[in-house]
Amino acid sequence: MKVDYIIVGIGLAGISFCEQLKAHNKTFIVFDNKSQQSSTVAGGLYNPVVLKRFTSVWKSKEQLSIALPMYEQLEKTLGVKLDYKIPVYRKFASLEEQNDWFTASDKPKLSEYLSTDIIKNSNEYIDAPLGFGEVLQTGRVDVKTLIEKYKAQLLKDSLLIEDAFHYDDLKNDKPSIHYKNIIAKNIVFAEGFGVVKNPFFKHLPLVPTKGELLTIKAPNLKIDYVLKAGVFLIPLGDDIYSVGATYEWEDKTHAITKKAKETLLSKLDKLINCEYEVVNQVAGIRPTVKDRRPLVGKHINNENIYVLNGLGTRGVMIGPYVAKQLYNFIEHRIPLEKEIDILRFE
Repeated sequence: MKVDYIIVGIGLAGISFCEQLKAHNKTFIVFDNKSQQSSTVAGGLYNPVVLKRFTSVWKSKEQLSIALPMYEQLEKTLGVKLDYKIPVYRKFASLEEQNDWFTASDKPKLSEYLSTDIIKNSNEYIDAPLGFGEVLQTGRVDVKTLIEKYKAQLLKDSLLIEDAFHYDDLKNDKPSIHYKNIIAKNIVFAEGFGVVKNPFFKHLPLVPTKGELLTIKAPNLKIDYVLKAGVFLIPLGDDIYSVGATYEWEDKTHAITKKAKETLLSKLDKLINCEYEVVNQVAGIRPTVKDRRPLVGKHINNENIYVLNGLGTRGVMIGPYVAKQLYNFIEHRIPLEKEIDILRFE
């Protein structure tokens, strides 16, 4: 089999790069063995504001301009709803926070995203006497459905091999890559946390971060916005909500823990005062980087071996943006932004 690209991994990074290849009529084959589960703890939010500090997300405008059209196209291609437009409300804990919000809303990069109207709380089950600030141009992508449907389509088109990728079987016979019976021009590793075992890129400073997420059923809560106050509370419909997420740097397993559950419920109980039932708990390992920028680029000694990783907690927004940069770098030799280029660590 001859293809232009081999892609290893089909999370948000892999899907975003596949979409670039499809848009430019490139042929490819994908390897994925379901070993990485970072997307299971992805709330799927796209939010251009860092709500802890009221600052702008890096390249937020550019990211959204690429990401949102991609998800719109995927909805048509896959025949499913993926992008749910929903506001994000940040609970004010003090008058000082309200003042900080208004100060931030005057800044050029934030003025179009931060509403200057304080929203009064009218929900008897939420403790928010000082109200909320509303973030504009936000939404939620159903990441679980996206990955399931995308993989199903790849299988239907015979473009997905559900097997572990064996690095020892990869031969770089320049200008081609050989892997078993496949000959490709390039290979892109988009395997998330799995990159720590990749002999070509395991030297990169990926910081695996375990996250856990709860799903609750709260019939009386009745909110139609994402609520941020210590935790994110994300409505999924039918009185179901996601609550998350935790950050754990020592435990690298995918096992759910009592500690994470108690941490999330403790924060949730300070936010809402209605009855609810925990109906699910999941865990996954996020591919985060110490400088909070993705890992994108070419192996220092191999012309046609590339990496697309380190999307962290904002993969929904940043994945399509960096995938486009990597494609243009490979095909058109357009330099990568220094902030994402892995050369910053070489």
